Amino acid sequence: MTAGTLDGVAPAPAPNEDEVLLTVTDLVQRFRVPGGVMNAVAGVGFELKRGKTLGLVGESGCGKSTLARAILQLTKPTAGSVLFDGQELTKLNKEALRVMRRRIQMVFQDPISALNPRRKIKDIVGEGLVIAGVSKEEIEPRVAAMLRKVGLDPDLVSDRRPHQFSGGQCQRIAIARAMVVNPDLLICDEPVASLDVSVQAQVLDLLDDMKASTGVSMIFVAHDLAVVRNISDEVAVMYLGTICETGDTDAIYDTPAHPYTRALLDAVPAPNPGAQHSGPALKGEIPSPMNPPSGCRFRTRCPLASPRCGTEVPQLREVAPGHRVACHFPLVGDVAPEPVTISAEVAAETAAPEPVEETPEASVATTETVTEPATGTTEAETKSEAAKSDEAAATDEAADDAPKADEESAAKADDEASDDEAEAEAKTEAKKDGKAPEAADEDTSEAAEEGSDPPKTAS
Repeated sequence: MTAGTLDGVAPAPAPNEDEVLLTVTDLVQRFRVPGGVMNAVAGVGFELKRGKTLGLVGESGCGKSTLARAILQLTKPTAGSVLFDGQELTKLNKEALRVMRRRIQMVFQDPISALNPRRKIKDIVGEGLVIAGVSKEEIEPRVAAMLRKVGLDPDLVSDRRPHQFSGGQCQRIAIARAMVVNPDLLICDEPVASLDVSVQAQVLDLLDDMKASTGVSMIFVAHDLAVVRNISDEVAVMYLGTICETGDTDAIYDTPAHPYTRALLDAVPAPNPGAQHSGPALKGEIPSPMNPPSGCRFRTRCPLASPRCGTEVPQLREVAPGHRVACHFPLVGDVAPEPVTISAEVAAETAAPEPVEETPEASVATTETVTEPATGTTEAETKSEAAKSDEAAATDEAADDAPKADEESAAKADDEASDDEAEAEAKTEAKKDGKAPEAADEDTSEAAEEGSDPPKTAS
């Protein structure tokens, strides 16, 4: 069997690697829910070339499965364009879509619930051929050939029902049902998420074989980065309904340019427990799609967020050939940020970890411009200078009071010396008169009270 053919199935044309098969432009998908509107997909755009596989990765709830269903028109997009091989799918009526879906098939996440439990396997796999108007004589051999292609014996499984098979076998049956009509595009919505690791490898090998033998293009939706790397030619990273980075698989995994992509890769368990991560872990939960953040939707969890991220929505731009990122501060490339005028409310919400106290004049203003901090005297410096002035004044006052204190001390010392001299003279006079010092003191006191001279003592 040569490339581009499949036993029992019409051969597919050889893929032209430069030909674009699918172009999605500004696709929007909103749902009305109790309490508001859910913005599941917000302006997504990308291209898929023939024979290539695009891996669509992101956290649960970021809009990957919704985007896949919107491309296939299983849910009608709110806005945007889906151009498949030159035809605008969003403008086709039901009958035209019915015909077009023969060329676009989908493999769902839960294989057991995706298969009708009341129908036989041969009828499930051959349903697409019946809808396409293929005769019954052609359907049976083509179904048998496809079952063999996916590793199942048609003689053993054709007349059995889905509940008699394991999850991995049911997923093989689902792949056979999708590929039996020889589609140009196969959308796989997490086809191995519910399977064991060993079964995952078998299903991935099967998809690789299908791609090599038929030239089918694929959109592979998954949250397992290791699985996506093994099967995808290109990768698109989604966050909260938007694509934040896209490029060749090797470029995305080896040199991620978006902080979210870097965080996802760092979250993959490493075989070496001592391996160092290249960036900080994500903090907080993914915001609600009913009330997404303004500007960049990742800014509430981004370690590099700045005020600009709150007002300006980043657009996908090329940082390397074939590598595009929607970030104002990509981790690769040389993209210089420009100053931008932002509101005070957004500035306060996205302020740096070290907040700066606003002056009354700044709080009154409704907008502010991101500029370099102005030089000048701060409040702390003013308080410091005032304290220094008070201290200097206290020192000068103490210096002025020092001479006065010295003079008072000297005068007090002179008075004490005069009293001592007077007492000594009184004692000497008393000795001369032959009277005891105590008596002389008493006479002296009495004389002082009467205002007369003290009497002389008889010999």
